Formats: sequence, structure tokens, C-alpha cells
Amino acid sequence: MKKKPDCIERGYVIGINGHFPGPTIKAQVGDTLHISLSNNLSTNEGTSIHWHGISQHGTPWADGTASISQCAINPGETFHYRFTVDKAGTYFYHGHYGLQRSAGLYGSLIVDLPLDKKEPFHYDSEFNLLLSDWWHNTSLHQELALSSNPFQWIGEPQSLLINGRGQYNCSMAANIVNNNNNATLPQCKFRSDNEECAPEILHVDPNKTYRIRIASTTSLSSLNFAISNHKMVVVEADGNYIDPFEVDDIDIYSGESYSILITTNQNPNNNYWISIGVRGRKPNTPQALTILNYKKTSISSSNIIPNSPPPITPQWNDFNRSKAFTNKIHALMGSPKPPTHYDHRLLLLNTQNLINGYTKWAINNISLVLPQTPYLGSIKFKINAAFDRGHPSDNFSGGYDIFNPPANPNASFGNRVYMFRMNQVIDVILQNANVLSGNNSDIHPWHLHGHDFWVLGHGDGKFKQGYDEKRFNLKNPPLKNTVVIFPYGWTALRFRANNPGVWFFHCHIEAHLHMGMGVIFSEGVEHVKDIPKEALACGLTKKIPMSFFNTTNN
Repeated sequence: MKKKPDCIERGYVIGINGHFPGPTIKAQVGDTLHISLSNNLSTNEGTSIHWHGISQHGTPWADGTASISQCAINPGETFHYRFTVDKAGTYFYHGHYGLQRSAGLYGSLIVDLPLDKKEPFHYDSEFNLLLSDWWHNTSLHQELALSSNPFQWIGEPQSLLINGRGQYNCSMAANIVNNNNNATLPQCKFRSDNEECAPEILHVDPNKTYRIRIASTTSLSSLNFAISNHKMVVVEADGNYIDPFEVDDIDIYSGESYSILITTNQNPNNNYWISIGVRGRKPNTPQALTILNYKKTSISSSNIIPNSPPPITPQWNDFNRSKAFTNKIHALMGSPKPPTHYDHRLLLLNTQNLINGYTKWAINNISLVLPQTPYLGSIKFKINAAFDRGHPSDNFSGGYDIFNPPANPNASFGNRVYMFRMNQVIDVILQNANVLSGNNSDIHPWHLHGHDFWVLGHGDGKFKQGYDEKRFNLKNPPLKNTVVIFPYGWTALRFRANNPGVWFFHCHIEAHLHMGMGVIFSEGVEHVKDIPKEALACGLTKKIPMSFFNTTNN
């Protein structure tokens, strides 16, 4: 469908039931959701939707990962997602096929506590903000560029969006004196509040506490979120309670979600800016802005704009500031603690490589290419020919120089699977490195499906076994499902393989994933029951008799 989320019409936007972003889904802990997804795309491509942060205990086939947990939903087909939400928190959903998240296939998923339960913090009301980035080139053009030789990068987004609304090539704050953020842009002009790109204003009462749920479904951008003149108390990260801490702004990476509390204790006769700006990459994308409006201040075209400049987004490459924020995140007292020892450790090196002249991303020198038959079916039914049954590498060469381009830039395609025994404790050390050429190391936010993990620590340089692990936080590490690796650094995480299924672990930057930056984990697939036939009606599982499947899912 055609939409103008940043005031510029784009001819290919993926919506749901005519809406962009997709409708917000609200549920309570213990609810079973039944979502029928029909593929009516005019582009003759498959689709699937991942329910980001939902564990899918007992329903791994509903995780929404094409070629891993299910077959892609073909044009004209309908797939039925049925799953139970078992933990309160701020989540979202998004396309997990091709670059469909970049095309707009996403929406919010909010899980509340049962009515007889209370959050460990007080608030009077809440808002929900879904952050994204936006290109004027379609996702199909981006796919072609990323797969070309010579390589063509997709470039920085033209706009940032807050709840699907942004402004291209203009700024609401352009006429503010001493505005360093948007000084070169013209003033935005809106015909009406109903225009697609007009900001969604947050209306608040004075002297109240508001919970603001924030989730980032960006395809590329790391963001900084701030509200003029208002402190924030961070209380939730990726659906897990954390020890509250106060900040002026937060950094949020693709795939992450937070809840913050603000108190509306400022001058009620003024309005205040809400801003997001790019971090971690040299920004060629202006801030996105909306407004916090104290209801005492009437909204009109003459007084809507706050009379002070928006918050200044921190310097894009001030990684010490980013690390300082990350190091403040600790689990709330009483949260589950990690096991003190691991059973199996993976050291995963993130590199940019060449394969037959094409630029790819690789993990331990292997760039992932997904098979035609979903892993869940081929492992469950022991179809050996569906993918390479060899063991993927647990480590990388100790002599690898992470601070320079690779001496041998060549890598290989692969689709092997890390097979874990049920209830094994798994450590993963994510190691960042220099890109293919030049002197640069990208930020990579990694997301694990089917699990939360404990973030044991971050560090600079190459991970040193026996030394760096002495610094691990085993006292109060946060539970998360998405974690960042900083440039030229490492991140350590730990989880228990206690959820039968096949699970994707990958960089949440969509272009990097498309170029092969991911691995596959499998655990306890023999315990998976009641797989619906529609999940595996493709590839080598297509001919498996119906008697092996759950036929009541529809």
C-alpha cells in the first residue's frame, strides 16, 4: 500500500489490515493469542511474523522465523499463530522474511500483569512508543543492492519515526533560536493533526507519574531518546524488571525495549520536546521530534512548538557514554540469578568477508544461508539431507587480529546447527572486529529467540579466557533478549537451553542478517509436540503424512 509516514509518499509499505504500523496487540499474562496472518502482498513474496521477546514455550513453530520454525507464508495463504504469553512486559512483532521490517511490517505487543497483580513501581497512566527508521527506497531495492557485485550499501535512513510518524527534510524546531540539532532544515508545516506524518502528541496532566514503554524496531539505527527538562527512571528492559536508575536520556538499540517513568513536575504552561537521534553511526538522518503537552496548555498552531531547543543527541561515537548507560542496567533484587558455571561455551567472531566477490557478514568465517526445509521439521523428523549436519565451529583462531581488516577476507556459506542438550548452561562470547576495509568496527545488537539470557559483561579488545571471565557479574546481571556488542569489544551472555525448539540468534540490524550474520541453536526438539501441518508444508517435510501433525490448529 502507499503511505506517507514522513510526509513523502512511498509506493511499497507493508501494513496490517490497512494500518501502518500494525495494530497494537494487548494481552494479559496467561492469555493465549490466536492471530491469523493472510499474505495479500502484491509483490508475490512470502512472509512471516516474529513475536519479539515472547518465549514460545511449547509452541516453537509459532516463533515466526521462515526456514527455521516454519515455512514462509506464500501469497494467498493464511497461517495461524497460536501461543501463550507467559511474562508481562513491553514487546513488539515484526516481519522475519527478507527485509520486510524495513518495509513497515511491525507493531507493538504489550503484555500486562493479571488484574490481581501489581508492578513493582507506581504510575498513573502509560504511553507506548515504537521507534523505527525509514528509507525512501523500497525494501526490494535494498535487497538487490545488498546482493549486488560490486556491493552497494543501503545508506543511512532518510527519516526516523515515532509510532510511524516523522518529518523528512524539515524540522518542527527549525525556528527555535540556538537550535544546534536542526539549524539547516526548514520549518515543518502540517495541514492538520490528522495528516499521516503529523506528530503523535503525548498529553499529560501535571504532577502525575507516567510509564512510557519504548521499543526499537529500527532496521539499522541505534537511537538516543530524551525528553526536555524531564528526568527518566528506567524500570524495565526487554520484558524484565531492573533495579531502577535515573538518567537524562537512554540509548536504545534495534530489538531492545525499555519502560521509563517520568514525573510531570515542570512548568505546566509550557510544552516539551521528545526527541530521538542516531547513535553509533555517523548520522545523516535528522532527529525525530514529538511533543509532551501538559493539558493545561492548549494546543494550537500558534503555541504547539516549545519555546526552547530540543535535547541535543550525544555525539554519535561517544561510546564511553553508551557503555556507562549499559553498565547501569542490573536485575531487580529477587530476579533469577545465573548458574555459577557453564556447560558449553561458544566464542563467536563477527566479521565482514567476501564470498566469490560478494560482501557478506560471517560468524567464525561462516555466512549463514537458510535451507528450504525449516530446521524444526528436518531435525524433528530426522531428515538428514535438509542441511549440513556437521558441527559448527565453537571458536575462532586465537591469532586473529580484531583491530585490522582480515588478512584473508574469504569466508564460506553454511547452515550448520549448534545442538545443545536439554538444560545445558550455555555461554556465548560475542567478539567484534574490524570491517573488511578501512578502520572501523560496527555496533551489532544481537537478539536470541526463545530465551532470555543473563548479560554477564562487556569489555574492550579481544576476550581473554581465564582473565576477563573473572570480571563477570554473577550477582545481579540483567536478563535480556537483545544485547549490544560495542566496536572492537566483546559481550558475554549465559542462558539455559530449556526451551525445546530451534532458535535463531542473530544481529538485529536487518541488512547484516540478510548478509548472513546469524547462527542456529537447537535443543530438545524430540520433546516438541503438536506441530501443525501448515508450519511445515514445504521443502522435504511437505510429504510427511498428516498423522505426524496436529490437525486441530486451524
